[in-house]
Amino acid sequence: MRIYLVTYSTRPRGSVVHTLALAEALARLGQDVTVWAVGRSGEAAFFRPVDARVEVRVVPQPPADGVGARVLASIDALGRAVPTGVADVVHAQDCIAANAVPRCVRTVHHIDEFTTPELVACHDRAIRTPIARVCVSRSVAEELASGWGVDATVIPNGIDSARFAAAADDDPSAAAARRSWLDAVGGPYVLAVGGIEPRKGTLDLVEAAGLLRSSHPDHALVIAGGETLWDYRDYRAEVERRCADLRVRPVVLGPVEHEKMPALVAGAAAFAFPSTKEGFGLAAMEALAAGVPLVVRDLPVLREVFDGAALFASTPDGLAAALGEVLDAPSPERAAAGRRLAAAHTWEAAALAHLALYRTVA
Repeated sequence: MRIYLVTYSTRPRGSVVHTLALAEALARLGQDVTVWAVGRSGEAAFFRPVDARVEVRVVPQPPADGVGARVLASIDALGRAVPTGVADVVHAQDCIAANAVPRCVRTVHHIDEFTTPELVACHDRAIRTPIARVCVSRSVAEELASGWGVDATVIPNGIDSARFAAAADDDPSAAAARRSWLDAVGGPYVLAVGGIEPRKGTLDLVEAAGLLRSSHPDHALVIAGGETLWDYRDYRAEVERRCADLRVRPVVLGPVEHEKMPALVAGAAAFAFPSTKEGFGLAAMEALAAGVPLVVRDLPVLREVFDGAALFASTPDGLAAALGEVLDAPSPERAAAGRRLAAAHTWEAAALAHLALYRTVA
């Protein structure tokens, strides 16, 4: 089967990670797979190497000022580049891709909220017009059913659990890689991945870090990742002001090299995931694969995915209390449950489920 997977970026965001891993798993199953993506700022390749069995096509994004204009430029660039009538299945991985390619399968990772009329219209079309929809959790599928009256097939994410488990191993090289992060940060740390943005709940995490200072003054807050299409400068300024008020000095790493991410995760004393909106929680599942204690926001989708393997909290006070608990007394039973949960989510299983869906629409 000839399959096109289409995504809005080459940078390490959750849906892009999903796109590449799914493409590679489909290729290992013998499928003919091409990934199409928008390359911003002259980018001509993805943030990591891609299996040679997968063809990669990066489409330059035309210059545009403002978020809305960049979105429309990306839609136009992809729409012009991706040929129609060639692939058996065209699978859009986000709102931009779904507007660019006709008669697509669409994965709705989570449901965005927009206020600009043109972006609201793009978002609505990207849900209503695809010929089939995939959600990575039951909770998001239920949101689509109740809010839009459309059905979706639930196919959970896979993860590369072995990669993160190996980073937590006693092997000298793995231990040295973890130690290098501890040295770089200056001691033990609580890790959050996804950058500084409203959806990632960064302000609540900073408030929680301020509350933790009295009981765990030696634990730094480390924030990694954060390449996004949207402009969060005002929110970041608000986070910086609150950090100054609380005397919280987070270590903000920005995007971390693909090869170095597992050691960063495995070296953490705890992983904080206070997102206000998620579809699955890929980064949090990777932390479980590394055996790192996990604290997540108490959302229905995260209860669905992580119940029994994480602690849940809804407020900064609750986040601080839960983080303090896992730092003081990590649970071996919960860690073992987390490793089992992560190992159960494989990209091969995800690819097989996608193939079954593709055969009904091809």
